[in-house]
Amino acid sequence: MKIPRRLFAGGLLTAAALAAAGAAQAQNALDNIMKSKTLKVAIPTDYPPYGFVGTDMAPQGLDIDAAKLIASRMGVKLELVPVTSANRIPYLQTKKADLVISTLGKNAEREKVIDFSSAYAPFFQGVFAKKTMPVKDFKDLVGKSVAVTRGAMEDQELNRAAPPGVDYRRFEDNNATVAAYVAGQTQVIAMSGAVAAEMIRKNPQINTEFKLLLKDSPCFVGIAKGEDALKARVNEIIAAAKKDGTLDKLSKQWLGKPAGDLPV
Repeated sequence: MKIPRRLFAGGLLTAAALAAAGAAQAQNALDNIMKSKTLKVAIPTDYPPYGFVGTDMAPQGLDIDAAKLIASRMGVKLELVPVTSANRIPYLQTKKADLVISTLGKNAEREKVIDFSSAYAPFFQGVFAKKTMPVKDFKDLVGKSVAVTRGAMEDQELNRAAPPGVDYRRFEDNNATVAAYVAGQTQVIAMSGAVAAEMIRKNPQINTEFKLLLKDSPCFVGIAKGEDALKARVNEIIAAAKKDGTLDKLSKQWLGKPAGDLPV
């Protein structure tokens, strides 16, 4: 069936107008935040030390402090929106949150549906031991007993990085690995930074610190597709916080190591 030229042209104009309206709507998140004076941030509450509920029942952790930092430097009130790993991206897509700050790693699949800021915090696997134990290099682990969770990423990475002669003590889950180290059954532990930081927080008597990096997979702020102005503002805040040492301070407080050289 032949479509009259006038109707066809009208349809194109309508489609163009809808597309323009959609683009304008997609670009107004920052304006809305500044008008409402409220920033809604999706955060974790079940993954210490990045996000968890304290004894006062208030969320706390590195991700919560990062959300507070961004809201403060934007000059707006912060509204925390608790999420899970499964629903954090849908919350962003359905505008239940303006940003996701929830140990979010960047990968190709996620980049198809949301945008990412510069990295604001490390997420890493590392080697930890008592502060008094000199461990400057992987060769220093030779002859020492190291607790690892069997088959975990840190088990695999340590096997690649360390020379022969390390006394591996493999356990079936993180709880058993941590329990063995805390009880003094091993001299060293290889673990994710999040688990190790929580272990240190709960057991200050073990006098343990970060020693060596095994693998780094930093955290990024999730932003809805097309919100370029909001992304630029968040990146500006992260860059300033990196320059003035705030990101290093937050990372040191919650993870036991500075944020270091994070990707942009």
